Amino acid sequence: MTAEQSNSALKLFIVLSRAHKVIHECTNQFFQENGLNPTEFAVLELLYHKGKQPLQQIGNKILLASGSITYVVDKLEGRGYVKRVSSPTDRRVTYAEISEEGTLFMDELFPRHEEQLVSLMSALSEDEKQEVIELTKKLGLSIKNLSY
Repeated sequence: MTAEQSNSALKLFIVLSRAHKVIHECTNQFFQENGLNPTEFAVLELLYHKGKQPLQQIGNKILLASGSITYVVDKLEGRGYVKRVSSPTDRRVTYAEISEEGTLFMDELFPRHEEQLVSLMSALSEDEKQEVIELTKKLGLSIKNLSY
């Protein structure tokens, strides 16, 4: 490894970390202003766009430990945004499903979230966004294939 390779890798790490941090700070503030934490929003967004999901699979889809999902679904259910539905074919499976109230909430909230993301990413042209997407995917896949 050369000094140039080391310096550029460190600089890339810092730049990616800082961009991630500021984006998350902005989106987390938006979620808090709307009475949610990021995990609650992620669960609602999944159910809103993908329909009912087995509780056991929600964690994998939003990258969260399954034990935390029960707590999050309990909180969302308590607010009336989500309901649990038993599987008609397998008694071991329970689904989380967005409620009518949750759908109305997301009908209002999600477009504003999209607007915020468009604003946060507005410094980049559409071509630049596509390039960042492709390069970040390439980086993520290559790291995933490394073994330490």
